[in-house]
Amino acid sequence: MMIPELGHIFLVIGFALSLLLAVVPLVGLRMQDAQLTQTGPLFATLLFAVTLLSFLCLTYAFLTDDFSVLYVANNSNSQLPYYYKITAVWGGHEGSFLLWLLILSGWTVAFSWLSDHLPADYRARILAVLGWVSIGFYLFITILSSPFERTLPYFPVDGADLNPLLQDPGMIIHPPLLYMGYVGFAVVFAFAMAALMTGRLDASWAKWSRPWTLAAWAFLTLGITIGSWWAYNELGWGGWWFWDPVENASFMPWLVGTALLHSLAVTDQRGAFKAWTVLLAISAFSLSLLGTFLVRSGVIVSVHAFATDPGRGLFILVLLALVIGISLTYFAARADNLRHTTKFHFLSREVALWLNNVFFSAATLIVLLGTLMPLFYKESGLGTISIGEPFFNEMFTYLVVPFAILLGIGPLMRWKKNGISKKTAMLLLVAVASVVLSYAWLLLRGQGIEGLALLGVSLAVWVFALTGFQLFRFFQQTGSLVKIKRSHWAMLVGHFGFAAAVLGISMTMNYSDERDVRMLVGDVVNIQGIDLKLNAVRDLNGPNYSGLVADITAIQGNAKYSILAEKRFYKARGMIMTEAGVHANLARDVYVALGEQLDSGSWVLRIYYKPLIRWIWLGGILIALAGFIAILDPRYRRWKVKSRATVSTVEAEHATP
Repeated sequence: MMIPELGHIFLVIGFALSLLLAVVPLVGLRMQDAQLTQTGPLFATLLFAVTLLSFLCLTYAFLTDDFSVLYVANNSNSQLPYYYKITAVWGGHEGSFLLWLLILSGWTVAFSWLSDHLPADYRARILAVLGWVSIGFYLFITILSSPFERTLPYFPVDGADLNPLLQDPGMIIHPPLLYMGYVGFAVVFAFAMAALMTGRLDASWAKWSRPWTLAAWAFLTLGITIGSWWAYNELGWGGWWFWDPVENASFMPWLVGTALLHSLAVTDQRGAFKAWTVLLAISAFSLSLLGTFLVRSGVIVSVHAFATDPGRGLFILVLLALVIGISLTYFAARADNLRHTTKFHFLSREVALWLNNVFFSAATLIVLLGTLMPLFYKESGLGTISIGEPFFNEMFTYLVVPFAILLGIGPLMRWKKNGISKKTAMLLLVAVASVVLSYAWLLLRGQGIEGLALLGVSLAVWVFALTGFQLFRFFQQTGSLVKIKRSHWAMLVGHFGFAAAVLGISMTMNYSDERDVRMLVGDVVNIQGIDLKLNAVRDLNGPNYSGLVADITAIQGNAKYSILAEKRFYKARGMIMTEAGVHANLARDVYVALGEQLDSGSWVLRIYYKPLIRWIWLGGILIALAGFIAILDPRYRRWKVKSRATVSTVEAEHATP
């Protein structure tokens, strides 16, 4: 069948459409031709349509076991369940890049449909920038990374199967969510570039770009959170974050994106921080491209990375250099327009948000250096260095303390004026109460007092308390929880989420318990007051794997529950994978990984006790939810301009691309 060839043809058409999207609206601006200027939405819609059709062609090849397609043969198998066949579409380099393009075209068409309230010239430039970005990616996939390459005239009878690490429900939702965040920052980047092109760097562009920034950031937050949960369940190591270079690659644009959200608020409300805001918008997308380079260049070894040839990495590196170089050139050319004369008090909300930017930028720099320095040393022939978990944990501890303190105080501050001095006594009382309550709670738990745990829990209680106080103030002002503005709810939910995550991290890192035990069937071990009895180890047969499953009963007081820990052998790949058994609630996780059987007949099991670890992911979900709540703020729906049918005289003055 010619379906794969048709899929490749759709990609070639996509490249042509991205070229038209990049050029025609700008030509229309130069010629002051309203019809050409407004062709962007048409090209964006067609671009999304052909990319979707190409994606469906590849999906069809997987569902029909078309092993004459090299990518299908390398990433699927006839015994693979159908839902993992669909997941396998983005389980390797080429297919995941096609998913990237589908999402990029989706963001582009969404913007074209939802932006008719913007000035015509501004909208045209944003779509043109997205077109230029798309050109690079469509050129890359059609020349270097086509997922439709054939193995003809000879092809395997069956496929090599999807990597067993990826045969997990997390794989179904984690990459699409993560890419929604990564690629969404392309729209934010396009807003910033359009503002630089036109010189229109007032509060308008900040207000227009805020919902798009919120959407990209919220999806990225959700993607990172789901990825952490997936790694915890799938890898069998019992950890939730490993400071892996690929994990860091997604964390850096999130840090910059968080700073950007707060900076946009100041630019929108006060007309300040324009230079910060533009630079952060450029940096967020640039770091997304850097993450793409790290994952796909082969310069790092990671369970998350795609092993590809250096030529592909070089192409992405050139694209990254072009994006950074061109955008910073525009930034330098508009430096005079980025100055502001807004004055504000040292104890104002503007300063608090500026410090917020400083903390997030410092955190990004730490992660960037910690990720790239080992690569720099290796590629420069200077030897090897290792920068691992202790470095990152220590550096982030230094940053989280002042940031959490500021997070509690910041919402109480006022724009421009000193609004915090009168609340000093209350803040001191809350600080003392946070430490005392945290100390008492940890003491009652009976596991001793760890200094870092006391610090983390105190910071979480501090943020919980002051955020709760802020909620009470909003309730007093409105008289009803329903009448509180969505933007205020977003802030409250996001800050509650941060406090929940800090609480979970502090408890998990300081009070987790890990045991490696040998157990015969019928043996019982105790961990943190929970008895675990090994009932049996049975054979296991799945659709494309065989293995063993340990049946364990956990007893805590009068409660009993079952834990099933598996060890799977995937036939096609010849790989053995551990599927941990987890019993979870908001108080703790009991996590069991099945090891090998010893000569004595006993089994090796690794058992973890993880207190409050679910609060980490609960915090991440709340933070993402805050972003989605903020998008619903009515201000973003009411912001309209009257004239959009033609290119106005003012627009013509800025018509030079």
